[in-house]
Amino acid sequence: MPNPELEMVVAMLRSAPVFADADVATMRAGMEAFTASAPLADDIRLEAVDAGGVAAEWAIADASRDDCCILYFHGGGYVIGSTRTHRRLVGSIGRAAQARMLSVDYRLGPEHPHPAAVEDGVAAYRFLRAQGFAAERIGIAGDSAGGGLTMATLLALRDAGDCLPAAAACISPWVDLTLSGESMTTKAAVDPMVQRDGLDKMAALYAGANDRRAPLVSPLFADLAGLPEILVHVGTAETLLDDSLRLVARLRAAGVEVSLDAYEDMIHVFHAFAGILPEARDAIDSIGAYFRRRLTRPS
Repeated sequence: MPNPELEMVVAMLRSAPVFADADVATMRAGMEAFTASAPLADDIRLEAVDAGGVAAEWAIADASRDDCCILYFHGGGYVIGSTRTHRRLVGSIGRAAQARMLSVDYRLGPEHPHPAAVEDGVAAYRFLRAQGFAAERIGIAGDSAGGGLTMATLLALRDAGDCLPAAAACISPWVDLTLSGESMTTKAAVDPMVQRDGLDKMAALYAGANDRRAPLVSPLFADLAGLPEILVHVGTAETLLDDSLRLVARLRAAGVEVSLDAYEDMIHVFHAFAGILPEARDAIDSIGAYFRRRLTRPS
């Protein structure tokens, strides 16, 4: 049975404007406005940075180590969202992980269709390496489309022969832009945030003329061998549930070490509601502990 805090969040989301039929500018402004009420914690400082030609922002908690960092990709369907919309979530993960966070304002569709976002992800990772961070002290993480970009960036780095980061974490990742998962239908009634029509619109704006099944567009269909350890978080009340379940199955089949935490009754990227949901705070703590173990292992 959903708890009162979750019911509050679901009611808030269901009462929020739906932007599936809006233009891109309206959708972007809506997300910025919706997240503006989540203030940044006092122990997080921000520093704008040019990350190899990509606009980015350091989020550094008081407890962050100087030798560990996490590259973070925000969600928003590859069309909306920014470092601003995700500052609270990024800062909370960095505090829990005791690592510096580099949040990336990767280029968005439709102005910059695929592969612009992947190119920016690769450039930001190489920026971290050029700054002196050892690969075994770098993690990559992202939510929703940012989770898909996490996977696509790892694949692009692998294929280019780069030394891969120590670990990755995907929160409610969108890895199938063909929208073929059964949960797109079976979870539609309980998901207050993500629905097929909105995703289909964003997939078209991002993929452009590219095949939606292309490996770096929809990493679910890629050869996943040789990737580092990956943690996947997902809620059981989201239309993208099957993206996570199928991704984990394919990672395991490819011999990749992967862990799945499916949170009962939780919604898409519930971590963003840590100010209300105790489950979100627990999930962020879990991600932090995961990265603390992986990024501080002896070389």
